[in-house]
Amino acid sequence: MAKISFEKVPHKSPTPADKRTALMADPGFGRVFSDHMVTVQWTQGVGWHDAKVRAREPFQMDPAAAVLHYAQEIFEGMKAYRKPGGGFGLFRPDENARRFNESAKRMAMPDVPEEMFLEAIDQLVKVDADWVPSGEGSYYLRPFMFASEAFLGVRPANEYIFCVIGCPVGAYFKGGFKTVQVWVSEEYTRAAPGGTGAAKCGGNYASSLVATKEAFDNGCDQVVFLDAVERKWIDELGGMNIFFVMDDRSIITPPLNTILPGITRESVMKLASDAGYKVAETPYSFDQWQADARSGKLREAFACGTAAVIAGIGKVKYRGGEFAIGNSGDGEATTKLRAQLTGIQRGTVDDTYGWMRSVAA
Repeated sequence: MAKISFEKVPHKSPTPADKRTALMADPGFGRVFSDHMVTVQWTQGVGWHDAKVRAREPFQMDPAAAVLHYAQEIFEGMKAYRKPGGGFGLFRPDENARRFNESAKRMAMPDVPEEMFLEAIDQLVKVDADWVPSGEGSYYLRPFMFASEAFLGVRPANEYIFCVIGCPVGAYFKGGFKTVQVWVSEEYTRAAPGGTGAAKCGGNYASSLVATKEAFDNGCDQVVFLDAVERKWIDELGGMNIFFVMDDRSIITPPLNTILPGITRESVMKLASDAGYKVAETPYSFDQWQADARSGKLREAFACGTAAVIAGIGKVKYRGGEFAIGNSGDGEATTKLRAQLTGIQRGTVDDTYGWMRSVAA
């Protein structure tokens, strides 16, 4: 397809500088949004068209829009960082584009050309550059696509909207980087073989919310899901992948199949391997997790994802009790891997992997 040109529609009333500064002083995560959004429409027989950079505003949606009834929707998450020498850096957005299309394929939605995906991201970062925090903050980007056709029939829609919005964010967990407590759900599962677990679609997260609430009710920060078949193997958290660090400097993580192929996950595996750890994707049971933690064979466990980056797991709770991991604090591997990864993302550590995409100020 021909390269899409993005029309820039002037914002009639952008946020005043003083109000923006106040909002960014303590943005939390996902509560404060920048002024603009990018939208592109797709229509059967026409393809992608009507690409715009415009004021962020509500969508006008028909009550019969397919997404409201059949949940045809996918999304991605990534961050932009201020570079020490000026401009901005995006962490592996090409991988987000690739995964976005894998999700689209699974949900019977049209491909989004990688060039268009990346240009949409660049456009939003540039137009809302003043919303990108300095210091420890970052600018979280949410590309998503949904079925906008109005019809009540079970089939793939013929009309879609691709959109990118952004928000300045602080730490994902209150208090910044800290070890978290997790709750192992033995009743609810997130995904099954042949399902949509490997796709980043809203339905996966909707089905996880009851278990997440259960985790919160038990004083935990996140939920851990077991496999849907045997209810014994660790899958992933409600919104993150998980790693286990052993006393022989080996690191294991559950294999891909029903879980999301995390971009942070793959990056951590590369960093850990290059640091001398023996990294393996292998099934790991909940029973083994308990036994290894109590014997001391398991030294550390951590979760990772775009939002939280890397978060050490200090305590595990479940209906039958609880157990601690190591000294319940961040271990050596967790600390070192997080420092290297965040350093690459923020431009304070050399990007020898070519992971960062630069956006001019």
